[in-house]
Amino acid sequence: MHNSKTYFISKRLLQLIIVITFLFLCAFKASAQLTDTTKVQVTDTVKAITKKHSPRKAALMSTFCPGLGQVYNKKYWKVPVIYVGFAALAYSINFNQTRYKTYLNDLKDSYDGTYTGAYHQDQLNTLQHYYHRYRDLSVIGAAALYLLNVVDANVDAHLFTFDVSEDLSFKIHPAVINTAYVNHYSYGLSLTIKL
Repeated sequence: MHNSKTYFISKRLLQLIIVITFLFLCAFKASAQLTDTTKVQVTDTVKAITKKHSPRKAALMSTFCPGLGQVYNKKYWKVPVIYVGFAALAYSINFNQTRYKTYLNDLKDSYDGTYTGAYHQDQLNTLQHYYHRYRDLSVIGAAALYLLNVVDANVDAHLFTFDVSEDLSFKIHPAVINTAYVNHYSYGLSLTIKL
């Protein structure tokens, strides 16, 4: 029963890590296309903002203090997500390390003949390997979250000056396509996206 409860907790932790990673990937936005008349005006503005908003600075800020680069990029909602992820992974590391040491000590005691618990040596060996593995996976998850934090800050800083329009629309209408190499017309649909 204890083993299934731990499996359930580890499974929940893995699901939490997947959800956090998905949220970070969904946070990246696409850029909008500018018309020729506004390119000159926007280019001057972009140059002025780019000088003030540095991707290198955002990445360094997130390197020294996770979440600080996101604050610099004005993506405040990402900071709690980062720290909830770190808290969950820290809990998992602590939980698995405690269980690992407990079962490792019980295994050592079983070799000495002083163990009085309910598990056999092979069960204790399996349990200590199980918690050792998930402790290591939690440490790897924390390192991956840290790197994702730095990469996210850098990418958001690069996309900081992109104009993302709220009015995205598309139209579908019939079209006639001339296929010159076979010398006949094809009929289909044309999709026009307005950014």
